[in-house]
Amino acid sequence: MSKSQSKKSVCVYCAHRDGAKNSYINAARDTGALIARLNMRLVYGAGDIGLMGAVADAAQSAGAQTFGVIPQHLLQKEVGKRDLTTFVITENMHERKKIMVMNADAFVLLPGGFGSLDEFFELITWRQLGLHSKPCFIVNVDGYWDALITLINTQIEQGFVPTENMEYFSVVNTVDELEHKLQNL
Repeated sequence: MSKSQSKKSVCVYCAHRDGAKNSYINAARDTGALIARLNMRLVYGAGDIGLMGAVADAAQSAGAQTFGVIPQHLLQKEVGKRDLTTFVITENMHERKKIMVMNADAFVLLPGGFGSLDEFFELITWRQLGLHSKPCFIVNVDGYWDALITLINTQIEQGFVPTENMEYFSVVNTVDELEHKLQNL
């Protein structure tokens, strides 16, 4: 990266819980380390527990800048990680999501729950509406997102989602595959 280029930022959506398999938290750690290795900045939900904490700890430990955004009402539940390079507290979730999207060049969905899906699908909807054209990746750790991918294919088959909308995101099965994609940002 030349000195005139600005550092790229990767927004990671993931759970504030560890999940049922060690592979989920390992993927979060590997993603944080990957972001640092590629000299990128992590943008995420500013939590210090679960996969969110693991991705941030790994990114920080490997020297990456970290940009966390958390709404006031989640400071205790997600244990706001205040030792980030940038720590932003918002009034609500809408403001959080907007700031995260505005400050990222690419997006990664790791295993997570309703909140992770909400954030990722709002992002895909914004892409569909032409509000951004940034790359989006689903990391399908141990097949975690298989049912989601099946649902999206069903939506296409049933005529509710245009086939070309599948181009709005890429599915990778490992963090190594993700690395190849992020290297081309």
